[in-house]
Amino acid sequence: MPITSRAAVIREAPGKFEITEVQVDDPRQNEIRIKMVASGLCHSDDHVVTGDLPVAVYPVCGGHEGAGIVESVGPNTPGFAPGDKVVFSFLPACGKCRWCSSGHQNLCDLGATVLVGSRWEDPTSFRLKLEDGSPVAQFLGISTFSEYTTVSVDSAIKVADDTPLEKACLLGCAAGTGWGSAVNSGDVKPGDTVLILGVGGIGTMAVQGAAHAGAANVIVVDPVAFKREHAQELGATHAVATAEEAAELAQSFTNGQGADVSIVTTGVISGEHVAQAFAATRKAGTVVVTALGKATDVGVPISLLELTMYEKTVKGSLFGSSNPRADIPRLLELYRNGYLKLDEVITTEYSLDEINQGYEDMHAGKNIRGVIRF
Repeated sequence: MPITSRAAVIREAPGKFEITEVQVDDPRQNEIRIKMVASGLCHSDDHVVTGDLPVAVYPVCGGHEGAGIVESVGPNTPGFAPGDKVVFSFLPACGKCRWCSSGHQNLCDLGATVLVGSRWEDPTSFRLKLEDGSPVAQFLGISTFSEYTTVSVDSAIKVADDTPLEKACLLGCAAGTGWGSAVNSGDVKPGDTVLILGVGGIGTMAVQGAAHAGAANVIVVDPVAFKREHAQELGATHAVATAEEAAELAQSFTNGQGADVSIVTTGVISGEHVAQAFAATRKAGTVVVTALGKATDVGVPISLLELTMYEKTVKGSLFGSSNPRADIPRLLELYRNGYLKLDEVITTEYSLDEINQGYEDMHAGKNIRGVIRF
C-alpha cells in the first residue's frame, strides 16, 4: 500500500517550498522505497524555485542530494534489501547505453527525462501523488525533500552499513560535482595553478579536489569573507573578493601566463563569469563551467581570436564528469581516510519545516552547505 509522507513541494515557479503530505507508491520491479535520513540544500533546487531551471510538471517535490535507508524493495529486484543504506545519484545510470558503456555515466540516456519527474519509461506514471490522486513530479527522479521516496535502482548506490548518511548525503551531488570539476573535468596536475570562482558547497569541493590533485596554488574568488576563510581551511592557498585580483595572482605565480585551470562554481552563472575565468587562464589552459543559471540565457563575451590563437578550452561539467557507481564509493573511501572533508562543509542542519529558512541562509551567505535532517 502507498504510504503518506511529508514533503517540500513547489506548486509554481517562481514560488517557494510548501510542506504538504504526499502519497508515495509501493516500489515496482527495479524500484526501492527509501526512508530519508538527510538531504543537502543544493542551489540547483533553488533554481527550480526561481524558475531558472524549469521542470515539465508542477507541483514538483524538490531535493536531489540525499541518503537514506531502504524501507521496501520491489518484486524481482535483486541487490537491495530492507535496511540497506543508499546514497542517491542525482543522475541515473542504466549501465547499458552508449554513454554508460563508454565511461560517461553522468551522461546516461535516462537523464533525458529527469526534468519530467515521472518513471523513465512512462511519462504519465508518477511515484508521488497528492491526496486527491493528482501527480507530483520527482525532481531528477528522486525527490529527497520527502520523508519517504520511491526511486529507480538506477538512481541508488548501496553503501556500507556503517556509513554516516547525514554526512554522506553530500556525495549525491556536491562532492562528486565539485571534486570532479577539478580532478576529472579540469584534469588538474601537480604543480598547477587553479582558479575557482565561487566557493559554496560545490566550489569548496572543487578546492579539495584541486588540492588533492597536487595544485601548487588554489586561488578562490568569492565576495563573502566567511566563504573565503572557509575555503582556505580546506585547501585554498589564496582567497580574494574579485576575479580581477585572482587573475593578477595567477599571473604572478606563472610568469604572467595565467591559471592552468579555472573552474566556475558561482551560485548563479552569467556569461561574464565565464569570460572572467577565460581571461584569467593561460594559453592551452582549461575553463570548466559547472554552475547553473537561467535556462534561457545565452552568450559568453570572449574573444574568438583568443579562443583560436591561444588554444584555450571551455568545457561544461555535469556531476563533475563522474561515473557515480564507481565514484561515489571512491569518494566515500576518501572521506573515511580523511582526504575528503564532508563534516567541515556542512554548516547548519535544518528540519524539513525549516527548508525555506535554509535557502534564505544560503542566499545570505551564511552557509557553505545546509543539510536537512529527517
